[in-house]
Amino acid sequence: MIRVPQVRVIDANGNQLGVMQTKDALSAAEAAGLDLVEIAATATPPVCRIMDYGKYKYQMSKKAKDAKKKQTVIQIKEMKLRGKTEEHDFQFKLRNIKRFLSEGDKVRVFIVFKGREITHTELGMAMLKRVADELKDVATIEAPPKLEGRNMTMLVAPLQQK
Repeated sequence: MIRVPQVRVIDANGNQLGVMQTKDALSAAEAAGLDLVEIAATATPPVCRIMDYGKYKYQMSKKAKDAKKKQTVIQIKEMKLRGKTEEHDFQFKLRNIKRFLSEGDKVRVFIVFKGREITHTELGMAMLKRVADELKDVATIEAPPKLEGRNMTMLVAPLQQK
């Protein structure tokens, strides 16, 4: 698959063999019972290594699996409120927001305006400010409150643990 006339060759131990013809490099790899693998195609001349390609692919897939295991998926949960949400309901929803944040998820808090409530956006802003004040010890405001159509949204993220 290597289509260039000359390549820089590195042997199985990591020693440089220098620049040589591609057919000579292929014969050297066959003599060692290994494959010639192109590592850096953009270099001049391209860099090839003599190695066991099946073993190399296996190690790369193993590294990819380990990296995937270590990464954490952050979900965005949503919590809807109204401008006239009563105290008990507010506390109940606030408790759920805190639970989501403790699990490491981000929370998008919505204030939904229905009908003529859209004329009183200051109630929604006050509600989101109250949510932010209640959560200041466990969360940071990632996106400040903004009005999008009939919804006012704010994105809250958990504090980073050391």
